[in-house]
Amino acid sequence: MMEIAYQPRIDSEIESLVERINPPRVCVDNDSDPECTLIKVDSANKYGILLDMVQVLADLDLVISKCYISSDGEWFMDVFHVTDQLGNKLTDRSLILYIQQAICSSRTGGITKEMQSNLKREVQQRHVSTEHTAFEITGINRPGLLSEISAVLSDIGCHVTAAVAWTHHERAAMVIYLEDGFNGGPIIDPIRTAQVKDHLDTVMEAHHRVGDVSHVVVRVVEAKGAPVGWAHTERRLHELMYGEGDYDNCFDCDCFGDRCDALWRGRCERIHVTIEACNGYSMVNVKCRDRPKLLFDTVCALKELQFVVFHAVAGAKGSTAEQEYFIRKKNGCTLETEVQRERLRHCLVAAISRRASQGLKLEIRTENKMGLLSDVTRVVRENGLSITRAEMCTQGEIAVGSFYVTDVNGGETDPNAVEAVVRELGGAVVSAVGMMPTRMGSTSDSVEQNKAKSSIGRLFWSKLERLSTSIRSL
Repeated sequence: MMEIAYQPRIDSEIESLVERINPPRVCVDNDSDPECTLIKVDSANKYGILLDMVQVLADLDLVISKCYISSDGEWFMDVFHVTDQLGNKLTDRSLILYIQQAICSSRTGGITKEMQSNLKREVQQRHVSTEHTAFEITGINRPGLLSEISAVLSDIGCHVTAAVAWTHHERAAMVIYLEDGFNGGPIIDPIRTAQVKDHLDTVMEAHHRVGDVSHVVVRVVEAKGAPVGWAHTERRLHELMYGEGDYDNCFDCDCFGDRCDALWRGRCERIHVTIEACNGYSMVNVKCRDRPKLLFDTVCALKELQFVVFHAVAGAKGSTAEQEYFIRKKNGCTLETEVQRERLRHCLVAAISRRASQGLKLEIRTENKMGLLSDVTRVVRENGLSITRAEMCTQGEIAVGSFYVTDVNGGETDPNAVEAVVRELGGAVVSAVGMMPTRMGSTSDSVEQNKAKSSIGRLFWSKLERLSTSIRSL
């Protein structure tokens, strides 16, 4: 029998009043744990707030080594164990103040420029200012696609100020931010916008097979300076990839969870997802190789599928990450059929796989100029390499970017081809390194393997009790 949890309808004005009476409380604690900073959040609950909080931490490139989440009823209590990329605690007072303000503002109106200006470091938010026009592109991937797109944009006088491109399961999704290369500023003239869109449509439709579909969507800046449908770029890329159906045939490991010994030895590259009923929830357990932004990607996938996370525990054991979520659909239903569970498994595997790019990482830092993205991608393509993921942005007179490359068949790169790319790009290439699994945990694998054999779910309720005690002390 299907379990349904009926929830009362709450008027938006009453919800807003509750938020004003009970604003979020964010405590940044450097005393409780000798190795990391604890960020404790206590607030009235709201759908999607978990993703907003994780996004704030992800945009700061902070490492979330563990987290405990509880949001039953109209209240939530979360604790995140975080460090910087070097494994150090957060001691910069401007950074701590920014985190507190940013998490609180995620409920009200977003992060302001004033908040960012008070921070003594750059916030790597995955979107750019409203001074540019965003073009969203999706379709079938092929070697050299980003090179073709950037070349066309350069030819018609468009300056790429930022671009993020993902590829997965023969699909490609990109968000490219442009300004007029001749006059500067966003491309807001309808005729000019239509011209750019037509050129991009032509590139995407070239070499199409029967039944292939591609889309080019323009997000133009309004007169007030706020973009239409503006969204966090990486969240939007997840949505675009999901819309492309890249989760089809995304299978997890055949050896589920604890039965895959290779996973705990750090040798299994597959993703493990198990789903079962538990105390009125659907309990989702995810195990895979650890990497940055893993928590963001899985929470983003659950939000896209309209699941509500009521409780969760996540952490890393050596090179292996484990996450356990207690969820229901937004309408209160749990997952009752194998078809529903299989679809969620596929979507989680896809969300985790999209960012787990294989190949060589080329880091670029050079002078910002018209046609730069076209030049870089052309050199990569002409040397027989293919870009699997890319991110580039401009910072004043400087442009920085990361390009993940393989051979045209998705295999390892030829050292001679890489050497030729570095030589042709001159001093623009800062580094060229092979991708290695990222280890967020510092505990020895051999010690942790035995502990890992028990489900996080069996320990969750005791963790939740400790969490509640910690939050009350805020």
